[in-house]
Amino acid sequence: MNKKIVSATLGVLSATPAGAQTIEIVANGSPKSASGPSQYFGGHAVVTPLLSPNETTKASLGLVTFSPGARTAWHTHPAGQLLIVSTGQGWFQQEGQARRTINAGDVVWIPAGVKHWHGATATSPMRHYATTYFAGDKNVDWMEQVADKQYGEP
Repeated sequence: MNKKIVSATLGVLSATPAGAQTIEIVANGSPKSASGPSQYFGGHAVVTPLLSPNETTKASLGLVTFSPGARTAWHTHPAGQLLIVSTGQGWFQQEGQARRTINAGDVVWIPAGVKHWHGATATSPMRHYATTYFAGDKNVDWMEQVADKQYGEP
Protein backbone atom coordinates (compact mmCIF):
# COMPACT_ATOMS: atom_id res chain seq x y z
CA MET A 1 0.00 0.00 0.00
CA ASN A 2 1.56 3.36 -0.91
CA LYS A 3 2.27 5.97 1.77
CA LYS A 4 -0.39 8.45 0.57
CA ILE A 5 -3.14 5.81 0.68
CA VAL A 6 -1.99 4.58 4.09
CA SER A 7 -1.85 8.14 5.42
CA ALA A 8 -5.31 8.89 4.05
CA THR A 9 -6.82 5.70 5.46
CA LEU A 10 -5.16 6.14 8.82
CA GLY A 11 -6.10 9.79 8.86
CA VAL A 12 -9.59 8.40 8.57
CA LEU A 13 -10.43 9.76 5.16
CA SER A 14 -10.25 8.90 1.54
CA ALA A 15 -8.08 10.76 -0.94
CA THR A 16 -11.02 12.12 -2.99
CA PRO A 17 -12.75 15.20 -1.53
CA ALA A 18 -16.53 15.01 -1.16
CA GLY A 19 -18.68 17.53 -3.01
CA ALA A 20 -19.23 20.72 -1.02
CA GLN A 21 -22.63 21.56 -2.52
CA THR A 22 -24.57 18.39 -1.81
CA ILE A 23 -25.69 16.49 1.26
CA GLU A 24 -23.88 13.19 1.56
CA ILE A 25 -25.27 10.15 3.34
CA VAL A 26 -22.90 7.28 3.99
CA ALA A 27 -24.96 4.12 4.50
CA ASN A 28 -24.11 2.03 7.54
CA GLY A 29 -21.78 -0.78 6.50
CA SER A 30 -20.88 0.74 3.14
CA PRO A 31 -17.37 2.11 3.86
CA LYS A 32 -14.59 -0.44 3.44
CA SER A 33 -12.68 -1.17 6.64
CA ALA A 34 -8.99 -2.06 6.73
CA SER A 35 -6.62 -3.34 9.37
CA GLY A 36 -4.29 -0.65 10.63
CA PRO A 37 -0.79 -1.33 9.24
CA SER A 38 1.81 -2.43 11.78
CA GLN A 39 4.02 0.60 11.15
CA TYR A 40 1.24 2.84 12.56
CA PHE A 41 -0.45 0.51 15.07
CA GLY A 42 0.61 -1.90 17.78
CA GLY A 43 -1.83 -4.80 18.10
CA HIS A 44 -4.98 -5.20 16.02
CA ALA A 45 -6.95 -2.11 15.01
CA VAL A 46 -9.52 -1.66 12.24
CA VAL A 47 -9.97 1.70 10.48
CA THR A 48 -13.24 2.59 8.73
CA PRO A 49 -13.20 5.89 6.79
CA LEU A 50 -16.62 7.57 7.01
CA LEU A 51 -16.39 11.06 5.48
CA SER A 52 -13.74 12.79 3.40
CA PRO A 53 -12.74 16.45 3.56
CA ASN A 54 -14.27 18.84 1.07
CA GLU A 55 -13.60 22.38 -0.15
CA THR A 56 -15.23 24.07 2.85
CA THR A 57 -14.67 21.58 5.66
CA LYS A 58 -11.03 20.52 5.79
CA ALA A 59 -11.68 17.57 8.07
CA SER A 60 -12.27 13.85 7.78
CA LEU A 61 -14.20 11.45 9.99
CA GLY A 62 -13.54 7.80 10.65
CA LEU A 63 -14.19 5.02 13.09
CA VAL A 64 -11.28 3.14 14.67
CA THR A 65 -11.84 -0.11 16.54
CA PHE A 66 -9.02 -1.27 18.84
CA SER A 67 -8.76 -4.82 20.23
CA PRO A 68 -7.47 -5.10 23.80
CA GLY A 69 -3.82 -4.06 23.83
CA ALA A 70 -3.99 -2.25 20.47
CA ARG A 71 -2.85 1.35 20.13
CA THR A 72 -1.58 3.88 17.64
CA ALA A 73 2.07 4.76 17.22
CA TRP A 74 3.14 8.16 18.53
CA HIS A 75 1.92 10.86 16.17
CA THR A 76 0.91 14.50 15.76
CA HIS A 77 -1.72 16.31 13.70
CA PRO A 78 -0.80 19.58 11.96
CA ALA A 79 -4.31 21.00 12.54
CA GLY A 80 -5.56 18.96 15.51
CA GLN A 81 -7.82 15.97 16.09
CA LEU A 82 -11.10 15.32 17.92
CA LEU A 83 -11.84 11.87 19.38
CA ILE A 84 -15.23 10.69 20.64
CA VAL A 85 -15.07 7.36 22.47
CA SER A 86 -18.18 5.36 21.55
CA THR A 87 -17.57 2.03 23.31
CA GLY A 88 -15.16 0.41 25.71
CA GLN A 89 -12.29 1.86 27.63
CA GLY A 90 -8.99 3.16 26.31
CA TRP A 91 -5.81 4.96 27.17
CA PHE A 92 -4.50 8.27 25.87
CA GLN A 93 -1.07 9.75 26.48
CA GLN A 94 0.46 13.08 25.59
CA GLU A 95 4.26 13.05 25.42
CA GLY A 96 5.80 13.94 28.78
CA GLN A 97 2.58 13.37 30.72
CA ALA A 98 0.99 10.42 32.51
CA ARG A 99 -1.23 8.01 30.60
CA ARG A 100 -4.95 8.76 31.09
CA THR A 101 -8.01 6.53 30.91
CA ILE A 102 -10.79 7.38 28.44
CA ASN A 103 -14.26 5.83 28.51
CA ALA A 104 -17.35 5.59 26.31
CA GLY A 105 -18.87 9.06 26.02
CA ASP A 106 -15.58 10.92 26.59
CA VAL A 107 -14.47 13.57 24.10
CA VAL A 108 -10.77 14.32 23.60
CA TRP A 109 -9.42 17.39 21.77
CA ILE A 110 -5.77 17.12 20.67
CA PRO A 111 -4.31 20.50 19.61
CA ALA A 112 -2.12 20.87 16.54
CA GLY A 113 1.40 19.53 16.93
CA VAL A 114 0.86 17.69 20.24
CA LYS A 115 2.68 14.33 20.23
CA HIS A 116 0.41 11.57 21.55
CA TRP A 117 -0.95 8.04 21.21
CA HIS A 118 -4.31 6.44 21.97
CA GLY A 119 -5.83 2.98 21.98
CA ALA A 120 -7.54 0.26 23.99
CA THR A 121 -6.55 -0.76 27.50
CA ALA A 122 -4.77 -4.08 27.96
CA THR A 123 -8.08 -5.80 28.86
CA SER A 124 -10.87 -3.82 27.15
CA PRO A 125 -11.55 -3.11 23.49
CA MET A 126 -12.22 0.52 22.57
CA ARG A 127 -13.84 2.23 19.61
CA HIS A 128 -13.67 5.91 18.81
CA TYR A 129 -14.75 8.30 16.12
CA ALA A 130 -11.87 10.47 14.97
CA THR A 131 -12.24 13.82 13.25
CA THR A 132 -8.90 14.88 11.84
CA TYR A 133 -8.26 18.34 10.49
CA PHE A 134 -6.03 19.21 7.55
CA ALA A 135 -3.26 21.76 7.11
CA GLY A 136 -2.88 21.85 3.34
CA ASP A 137 -3.07 18.22 2.24
CA LYS A 138 -1.67 16.74 5.47
CA ASN A 139 -3.55 15.50 8.53
CA VAL A 140 -1.09 13.27 10.43
CA ASP A 141 2.63 12.82 11.05
CA TRP A 142 3.42 9.28 12.19
CA MET A 143 6.37 8.60 14.50
CA GLU A 144 7.80 5.68 16.48
CA GLN A 145 5.81 2.83 18.00
CA VAL A 146 4.73 2.98 21.64
CA ALA A 147 6.95 0.46 23.41
CA ASP A 148 5.18 -2.31 25.37
CA LYS A 149 6.77 -1.09 28.60
CA GLN A 150 5.65 2.49 27.89
CA TYR A 151 2.12 1.30 27.03
CA GLY A 152 1.83 -0.63 30.30
CA GLU A 153 3.00 2.22 32.56
CA PRO A 154 0.29 4.28 34.27
